[in-house]
Amino acid sequence: MTDDPSKKTRQLPAAESNDATGTRQVEAFLETLEHPFKAEIENLRALILQSREGISERIKWNAPSFCVGGDDRITMNLQGKGFFRLIFHCGAKVRKPAPIAPIVDDPAGLLEWASNDRAILKVTGSADLEAKQASIADLVRRWIEETAPHAD
Repeated sequence: MTDDPSKKTRQLPAAESNDATGTRQVEAFLETLEHPFKAEIENLRALILQSREGISERIKWNAPSFCVGGDDRITMNLQGKGFFRLIFHCGAKVRKPAPIAPIVDDPAGLLEWASNDRAILKVTGSADLEAKQASIADLVRRWIEETAPHAD
């Protein structure tokens, strides 16, 4: 962190962002969020946090991000009109070469693959989220199993 007053955001240190402070940070963010899909964002957040033990959260890219062992794995992108996105990724640090095939199978066809280790899921409203809930929870569990070192 710098003392430069022109810096508008404060990045939390990893150790601080992976405990209850990260949850408080996300809760404070959501309290002030003005977004047409705020209810869906909150419901998706709860779904992700309940999908697997060991998931923590914090704010990254000006949106909720979900971590395992301090590494971001799934991050919301709240930009766009008529939808918001859930970005499945492998964190900021590349630990090994990109896989030659997508990291997880997507039998429901919900993911748009930006690369074999980065995928995007769009949510267009409450009916869309409800229809995708079971598949999203399954994708979250499998993504973490495949990408998070020592996820168990």
